[in-house]
Amino acid sequence: MNSSSIHTTSASAITARKAPIHMATKTIQSKLGKYVKILDGMDDPMDRYTWLMEFGKKSASVPERFKLPEFEVPGCQSQTWLVPHFTYEDTIYFMADSAALISKGMVCMLADVFSNSTRSDIATFELKELDGLNLDNLLTPGRRNGVYSMLKVIQGYGSRKD
Repeated sequence: MNSSSIHTTSASAITARKAPIHMATKTIQSKLGKYVKILDGMDDPMDRYTWLMEFGKKSASVPERFKLPEFEVPGCQSQTWLVPHFTYEDTIYFMADSAALISKGMVCMLADVFSNSTRSDIATFELKELDGLNLDNLLTPGRRNGVYSMLKVIQGYGSRKD
């Protein structure tokens, strides 16, 4: 596995409160496609698993002051947090963290995929669109359930009307 293939999200991009709506952004599907391509480029399932853990290790951590029960993702095997940042332009950025590297890799990947998306794009995302990640071959059933819980939390933020 090539360490240069590991992509991280900068903390400044995630914690931004305002982002111009005309900013060149990628859609949820294109960002998800980037990760599908990275993982598909690895023949050995262990390389994919290792990449995900390395991605988690290299991703920014959520500051302790945000590791609150209201940001914790229920249904994960390890403590996992998703912290939303709503902008005035109706987009959402996410910070993510987990106590386990594999979970952190997944939640940080999802945070990157959905960050800088509109609430409506997030709310209308369909679970089947994650199929390209081949989670059945990558994660245990318990970890897959955690990923679905992460998505449910993200979509809940996208559905909020406040």
